[in-house]
Amino acid sequence: MISQLTAYSLETQTESAIDLLKRLIATPSLSREEAGTALVIEQFFRKRGIPYRRTKNNVWTHNRFFDPAKPTLLLNSHHDTVKPNASWTFDPFQPLEREGKLYGLGSNDAGGCLVSLIATFCHFYDKKELAYNIVMAATAEEEISGREGLEMILPELPPIDFAIVGEPTQMQLAIAEKGLLVLDCTARGKSGHAARDEGDNAIYYAIKDIEWLKSNPFPKISPTLGPVKLSVTIINAGSQHNVVPDTCTFTVDVRATEQYTLEEIIETIRQNIRSTVQPRSIRLKPSSIPIDHPIVQAGIALKRETYGSPTTSDQALLDCPSLKCGPGHSERSHTADEFIYLREIEQGIELYIRMLEQIL
Repeated sequence: MISQLTAYSLETQTESAIDLLKRLIATPSLSREEAGTALVIEQFFRKRGIPYRRTKNNVWTHNRFFDPAKPTLLLNSHHDTVKPNASWTFDPFQPLEREGKLYGLGSNDAGGCLVSLIATFCHFYDKKELAYNIVMAATAEEEISGREGLEMILPELPPIDFAIVGEPTQMQLAIAEKGLLVLDCTARGKSGHAARDEGDNAIYYAIKDIEWLKSNPFPKISPTLGPVKLSVTIINAGSQHNVVPDTCTFTVDVRATEQYTLEEIIETIRQNIRSTVQPRSIRLKPSSIPIDHPIVQAGIALKRETYGSPTTSDQALLDCPSLKCGPGHSERSHTADEFIYLREIEQGIELYIRMLEQIL
C-alpha cells in the first residue's frame, strides 16, 4: 500500500496539471496536427527528468523502477481535438479561467483526463516495489480513429495487463464500451424510363433491406451495454427525376456489444439483405473489464458507479481489460465554449491516485 496523498501534494499536483492543460489548450492540436502538443508533453517530462519515447505524435514513458517480471498497467488518454465549431464565443485556443471553469478547445475532451493521468503517473513514478509497472501514453488521432495514434505504438509497449483510458465520465466507471462498425451498402437494380414500365428500382430494394435492419435482428442483449444498435445515416440514389435508378447506396452505423463479434454482425447482415455490404474497418471492437477486477472494485469502494458507455474511444483498440474513467462530462465534448471545472481536475487526480493505491 502506498502512503496516502497529502493535501499539500494534491494541491501541487493540481496546479501543475492545470498549468499543463493551459499550455495544451494554447497549442492547436487538431487530429493529425498534434506535433505542437506532443512537444509540450515532451517538455513536461524532460523538465521533471522523466525519460520518454516519441513515435510520430505519440509520447509515452514508464515508471522509474520498471520490472519486466511484473504485470503492467497502461494509463492512456489523447491530446488531439476536433475542429472548433463556428458557435464559439471565446477564442478556442486561449485558455480562460472564469467562475471555477477552464475554457478552451480540448479542455474537457480529453485534456482534463490527460493531465490528471499524467499527474497520477508522476505521483507513482519514483515509488519502489509497486505491484504493477505503469506506462503512461499520451496519444494522437483518437478523434478520427486514426492509425497513427495508440494503435501505432502498441507494438512498442510492453505487454499490457489492463488499462485505464481517460475520457470524461465524471470519474464514474465505464466498465464496458460499445464497438463501432460502419457499413457501406449498395442495392442494385436496372435503370429505365420512369414514364414507362421499365427498369428495376434499386431504391425499393434498399428500402426492403433498411426495413430488415430496423427489425432489431440481433436478439442477444448485453447486461451493461444493452442491444446492438443499427442506424442508417446516409442514403444516395438517382440522377434525375425521370430515370429509374440502378443503384442506391446507404451507410449503416453499428454500435456493437460484446454479445457478437464484428465479423458475426457483418455475416448476419450479408445473409439477410440483398445489398452488398462493405465494412470500412473491423478495428473498433467492443471492450470491457470484469466488475470483480481489482481496479473496478477499488473505484466502487470510493463510491464510484459502474455503467456501459455507448460512445467509442481508443479503448476499442486494446485487447486487454480496460476501464474508461476520467474527469469532465461527456456532454460537454465537441461543444462550443468547451470547459472543465478546475475542481474536477483536482478530484480526478485524487480519485485516480486513491484507486491505484488500493492495487499497487
